[in-house]
This record gives sequence, C-alpha cells and structure tokens, in this order.
Amino acid sequence: MSSLLLDLLNDAFFSAIPALGFAILFNVPQRYLVYCALAGALGHSARTLLMHVNMPIEWATFAAAALVGVITIQFAKRHLAPPLMYAVAAIIPMVPGTYAFNTVIALIQLTAQNQVSPELSAQVIVNGLKTVFILGALAVGLALPSLLYYRNRPII
Repeated sequence: MSSLLLDLLNDAFFSAIPALGFAILFNVPQRYLVYCALAGALGHSARTLLMHVNMPIEWATFAAAALVGVITIQFAKRHLAPPLMYAVAAIIPMVPGTYAFNTVIALIQLTAQNQVSPELSAQVIVNGLKTVFILGALAVGLALPSLLYYRNRPII
C-alpha cells in the first residue's frame, strides 16, 4: 500500500512539471500556475491509479480527463477565470506521446521495407488506434463536465 502511495506521489510530482511548463508557455497568469500544476498532478495520478486497478488506459484517461474537467470548473468558479485556462495545461501530461511515436516509427520501418510485414502492420494499427482513442478520451472527458455544468435546460 505504501509503495502504491509513493508511486502516486512520484507520478503527481513528475506530471505537475509539464503541466506547469505548458501553463507558462500558454501565458497563464502567475497566480494561477499552481492550480494548473495541481490539476495536472491530480489528473495523471488518477489515471495511474485507475490503470493500477486494471482499467484500460483509454477508459482511465477518460475518467481522469473528466476529473480534470470537474476540478478546473471549480477553480474557474473560485477565481472567475475560464476553465480552459487550467484544463489545457493540465491534460498535457496525459497526451499519448509514446504510442504516437511508436506508430510513426513502425510506419517508417514499414515503408523502408520491400515487403509488407504483418508484425509492423499490426504494430501500426494497435499503436495508432490506441493513440486515437486516448486523444478522443481526453477531448470527450474534458468537455463532458462543462457540457453538463453549463447546461441551461434540464437533462430530462
């Protein structure tokens, strides 16, 4: 149990760094930078925890992005700022860079060969689909809380 807690704290720390860096890159005011880092740390740690309990990365990313959406709406209400100011920087650590990189590398290797390799083709398809589904989960998970919170009409 303490090993999991240490892993989550380590994950939170190292995912807050890129969230903070991208918040600085996107010219977020200095007084809001800590909230961007906090949302990024909580979101990525939630995804890591959900993956630890054997949830697929796509669904874990969806749930973590929805959590980031809820958290950033609360930050926005408290500071009278747009929620996307916090949210965009906070989801950057969850972008599937490794899967996209592996897809491109396999595509390059596939085009360099004279014959079509079934192993490389499978690698391109699996990594490419994983990349697309994770990006879709990020987009929908981040948008869903805002769509439900700022709704003018009742759901039913």
